[in-house]
Amino acid sequence: MPETAASSELAQKASIELATSRMRESLQGHAARLLDKTIFFSLLTLIALIAIPSGKGTLWWDAAFECAVFALGVLWIIHCFLSGVWRVAGKNLLAPLLALMVFACVQTLPLSSANTIEGIESVAWRAVSADPYETRLFIFKLLALTLAGALLLRYTSHRSRLRTLIHVVIGVGVASALFGIMRQAIQDGEWKLTLYSPSRARWHYLVVWVDFLSLRLGEGYGQFGNRNHFTFLMEMTLGLALGLIAGGGVRRNRLPVYLVAAALVWTALVFTTSRGAIFSMFSQVIFIALFVTGRRPLRETPKRLNGALSRWSRISRSNITRIILVLCLVVAVSIGVVYVGGDPLMNRLETVPGELTAGDTTERTGARRIEIWHATWQLIKANPVAGVGFGGYWVAIPAYHDASGVWTPEQAHNDYLELLASGGLIGAALGTWFIVALIRRARERLQATDSFRHAACLGALAGLCGVAVHSLFDYGLHITINALVFTVLIAIAVVDGRFEKTAS
Repeated sequence: MPETAASSELAQKASIELATSRMRESLQGHAARLLDKTIFFSLLTLIALIAIPSGKGTLWWDAAFECAVFALGVLWIIHCFLSGVWRVAGKNLLAPLLALMVFACVQTLPLSSANTIEGIESVAWRAVSADPYETRLFIFKLLALTLAGALLLRYTSHRSRLRTLIHVVIGVGVASALFGIMRQAIQDGEWKLTLYSPSRARWHYLVVWVDFLSLRLGEGYGQFGNRNHFTFLMEMTLGLALGLIAGGGVRRNRLPVYLVAAALVWTALVFTTSRGAIFSMFSQVIFIALFVTGRRPLRETPKRLNGALSRWSRISRSNITRIILVLCLVVAVSIGVVYVGGDPLMNRLETVPGELTAGDTTERTGARRIEIWHATWQLIKANPVAGVGFGGYWVAIPAYHDASGVWTPEQAHNDYLELLASGGLIGAALGTWFIVALIRRARERLQATDSFRHAACLGALAGLCGVAVHSLFDYGLHITINALVFTVLIAIAVVDGRFEKTAS
C-alpha cells in the first residue's frame, strides 16, 4: 500500500508538471503570436505617422522614428525568445548595408597626421569624415532603416499582410497628394485671402495644421519643404499602383479605386512642375510598358485557330510593335502632362538647358546643377578612396565650389555623385554590391506563379526605378519618409515568396 500511494503521488506530480509545462508553452505561444501582430501593425502605423511632419526634415520627429524602430527591434528579440525561431530574412541584402555602416564608423575614427607649422612639427588628430557628428547621425538613421526593412521582411509573412502593406503605402501617397493639391489650391488667387477670414472657420484649422508642420504659404509642396522631395513620394506611390494594375494584381471590382488613386498621385506630381519628376515618371511608364509587353505569355488555342492567332501573337510580341505601343503611350502621357501642367510647367521646362549647360553668369552664385556637379567631381578626385564621410559633404564642398560664396550647396543634387564624394570607391563598391543583390532577389520574385505576388514586385520595382532616375538630379532620399517608403518598396520587391500557397 505505501508503494502504491508513493507511485500515485509521483504520477500526480508528473501530471501537474506536464500540465504546467503545456500551460507555459501555451502562454508563450499566445504571447509570441500577439507580439508578431504588434510588431507588424506598429510598422504600418509608423509608416503612416512619419509622413506627417517628416517631409520638412524635422529632426525631433526623425529621432522619434529611430527610437520607435529600435524599440520594435527589442520586441523582435523578445519574440524570437518566445517563439524559439531566430530567422533573419534577406541576409544578402542586409550584408552590404551592415558593411556600409561599419565603413562609416571607420570614417569617424581619429587618425594622426604630421603637420609642420612655422618649422614646428606637431601631430594633429583628424578623422576621414569632414563632419564626424553628421556621419554618426547617418549611421543611426541607416541602422534604423535597415532594421525596419529586416522587420518588414520577417513579419510580412503571408499574402494578406503584403496586401495591407501595399495599401498603407498607396494610402500615404494619396493622402499626401490630396493635401498637396489642397494646399496649392488655397494659397493661389482669392483662396489665399479667405484663409484668415474669421467667417471661414474651417480654413482656420487648416492654417493651424500647416503652421504645426512648420510650412509657409508659397513654399514647398504638401507637407514637404521642397517640391522635388514631395515628388519622390509621388513617384514611388505611382509606380506601385501602376505596376499592380498593369501586372494583373488588382481585382476587376477594385480596379476603379486603384485608377483613381493613381490619377490623384499623377495629378499632384504634375502640379509640382518638377522637371526631374516628369522625366522620372516617363521612365516608370516606359519600364512598365516594356516589361508587360515583353512578358505576355502565349495561350494554348484550338488547332483551327492556331495558325492565325500564332501569326497575330508573333506580330504583337515583336520589338517593332512594342516600340510603337510604348511611343503611343508616351505621346498620350505627354499630352496629359502638358494639358494638366499648363504654362507653369512649360516655363519650367524651358529652363532645363540653362541648368545643364556650362556658361558664365554675372552673379556667379554656382547654384546651377552643372556647377554643383563640377565642384562635386573635383571633391571626388581629391578624395577618391574613402571620400569625405557620409554627412560631411556640406563641410568639404566649399573648398571646391568656385562661386561668389553667397550660396553654398549642402547636397550634390545627384545621389550617385554624393555617394562617391562621401564614401569614395569603397562606398561605391558597397552600393554596387547592394544593387546587384537587390536585382538578383527581385528577378526571382518576378518569376512567381502567383499573379498578385508578381504584380506587387513589378509595382515596387517601378517605384524604385522612378527614384533611381530622379536621384540623378535631386536628393529626395535624404528625407526620412522617402527613405522609409523606399525601404518598404525594397521589402515588397524581395519579400519571401513562401506564402504564395497560403490562402488570402
